[in-house]
Amino acid sequence: MITQIKGRLIEKNPTDVVIECNGLGYQVHISLNTYSKISSSESLQLYTYLQVKEDSHTLYGFADKAEREIFKLLISVSGIGASIARTMLSSLDPVQVRDAIASSDVATIQSVKGIGAKTAQRVIIDLKDKVLKIYDIDEVFTKQDNTNKDEALSALEVLGFTRKQAEKVVDKIVKTDPDLSVENIIKNALKNL
Repeated sequence: MITQIKGRLIEKNPTDVVIECNGLGYQVHISLNTYSKISSSESLQLYTYLQVKEDSHTLYGFADKAEREIFKLLISVSGIGASIARTMLSSLDPVQVRDAIASSDVATIQSVKGIGAKTAQRVIIDLKDKVLKIYDIDEVFTKQDNTNKDEALSALEVLGFTRKQAEKVVDKIVKTDPDLSVENIIKNALKNL
């Protein structure tokens, strides 16, 4: 119904903003991802999603259409409400959510507060085919890339590094050059650990 809003930024908080549009102040709920992209300038445009329930009408705002699409996909999953979807988009950026779903990365989705193993698996089962189709992602490439990352992480754990510590470094390396072999991921990680 309301797909975007443009107006003067009245109030800015990490969880919501108030935008004045033609004399009316609209409270728009946002993720931390969107919050980080909002400048302190007075004029603001957000893409929106209006959730209508029996007892409330809630407007959610997004810095770009990609984040809004991921949000809409997430709330289509049973057990994922708007607040959990917003938490996911606050913990991970939309590309990380998309890639985690496409590569069946349960651990990344489960790392979000409030999401357990079963819910993470349900998100992947319900959305993987849609994400692969919508974003035209090559499933084989994504899985192979993920396998190299997992093998490198396992090797670093054997070498005595904690998984959490190694994962941060390996994620940065894989993000920079997704085509690296397992050996090169490990070599680069050792330089940064």
